Amino acid sequence: MILLAALVLGLLAGWGLARWQRRPYQAPDLKHLWLIPAAFAPQLLVAYLPSAHELVPAAAAAWILPLSLAIFLVFVWLNRRVAGMPVLMIGLAMNLAVIAANGGWMPISPETASHLPGGSAPEAAMPGTRVSDKDILLQPEDTRLGFLSDRFLLPEWMGYPVAFSLGDTLVAAGAFWLLAGAPRATISNRSTNVDI
Repeated sequence: MILLAALVLGLLAGWGLARWQRRPYQAPDLKHLWLIPAAFAPQLLVAYLPSAHELVPAAAAAWILPLSLAIFLVFVWLNRRVAGMPVLMIGLAMNLAVIAANGGWMPISPETASHLPGGSAPEAAMPGTRVSDKDILLQPEDTRLGFLSDRFLLPEWMGYPVAFSLGDTLVAAGAFWLLAGAPRATISNRSTNVDI
């Protein structure tokens, strides 16, 4: 949800800035785009397909999310000179670190999960239960790298309760920068155009 909002807002901001500067909007020049569906396909298999929970064994599913993030990281690394990608890369690395440290799932505390749709009271939640596409309930004291877990909630006035991590915030910021950045430039271009 947060990433989707960042992508939409980034496109709108980039297009609006281009119109204001009276130039066509220039999409970022990204290489190895085939890695994006390759990275998303494993998540699709275990998180979004009907009956995926029954079709994919839990032990195998625990490898899917880290694998998906690792492929995304390769894509971002190969495009690291594009504006916004370094921030996106840090966010992905944070998410991969906490997921890998907690058995292949993003940890979320029972207290945070209780605020989500269908969430149960913290005292009734069973630690170790998978509560969403990628989250698993863990008590804070049992969570490794807990400061990187899904521990933040969108404000109630937004009307869409969702938990997110610090890494998600940086991924969204990097994606926004990637699409809104103008004039379109790479890190190397900016550094080589400086007068000495």
